[in-house]
Amino acid sequence: MPASGPNKVYEPDYAVPPGETLGEIIEGLGMDQRELSLRLGMAPKTINQIIHGKAPITHETAIGLERVTGAPASFWLNRESIYRERLARIEETKRLEEAVDWLKELPTAELRSRGYVTVKSRSPELLGEVLSFFGVSSREAWEEYWRQFRGKCSIAARQSTRHSTKDGALAAWIRLGELEAQNVQCKPFSQDFFRKAVKEIRAFTTLSPDAFVPRMREICANSGVAFVLVPEMPGVPWHGACWWTSPTKAVIMLNLRGRSEDQFWFSFFHEAGHIVKQHSKKTVFIQDGAADDLLEKEANRFAESFLIPDERMAKIPVLKTKGDLIRFAESIAISPGIVAGQYQRLTGHYNYRWLHAMIRKFEWAER
Repeated sequence: MPASGPNKVYEPDYAVPPGETLGEIIEGLGMDQRELSLRLGMAPKTINQIIHGKAPITHETAIGLERVTGAPASFWLNRESIYRERLARIEETKRLEEAVDWLKELPTAELRSRGYVTVKSRSPELLGEVLSFFGVSSREAWEEYWRQFRGKCSIAARQSTRHSTKDGALAAWIRLGELEAQNVQCKPFSQDFFRKAVKEIRAFTTLSPDAFVPRMREICANSGVAFVLVPEMPGVPWHGACWWTSPTKAVIMLNLRGRSEDQFWFSFFHEAGHIVKQHSKKTVFIQDGAADDLLEKEANRFAESFLIPDERMAKIPVLKTKGDLIRFAESIAISPGIVAGQYQRLTGHYNYRWLHAMIRKFEWAER
């Protein structure tokens, strides 16, 4: 029997048929099943089946019982509904027990730490919470839904061999993004508004996260894009993703994988590039560092050239000092940390301490 606890509703592991109550009532009226069958105009066999929960109390039968017993039809229908639901939940518990091992493939401890599930033991109760988190009715439904979703992911994510991705963790991270995006009220998507939004957001690279994050969310939402931040999930080597929830609403989801500001901003403008360039609305684009696909390459080029104009890129490798780098960043109105990141990439000089010091590290704040 499931244990009850805080914020939990007690659910017995047995079901009481309404016929049991009916038997008690007719006994109190001095009536047996045969007489009840006569008064209802029903076969004795059917009455016996109702008494033992093998036949349902229909609306017509409930009205008849109201006339014979004096108990309202709603009383009988409510008892019948409770009984059938209880039976269904007992059967569901049996099915969940058979699928509990599936939880090994899912990041339940991580979901618990984030407050999305509460049960600690690997049990039917935990599986029920996980299914509710994913918004599906069963493991089979999850597998079909995920199979179709995975099929829509960009080629770069499906074929990347540089990292291994755990499907259960990946699905959980995407689901967290879906839930966050559902809470973002967006205006219908406008291509012109979003292009302007992206240009405005570029100027935010010099600000602190507590200043630019709320402004980014507002500006994106006004152009039809839900911008959401979801902490990275162990087993998911992705920087970000974007997809469309409807023809008029897009989602850009980022984490802080790597935690460096240059990677964060590149990831945002990479995903924005998919939307600005009108890439497929039926594809889930993944930014995992791979570029095996033409659309991923185009998004990379968009991010690179948008952050640092092509005609200025060649000047980065010849910068000699911290002061040179800061002045260069100021000349193109961008964060010095982004220029420092590009300097490392173009020159291969990753060990310069002063370069590392220039690249800000973003951290998750407590919610």
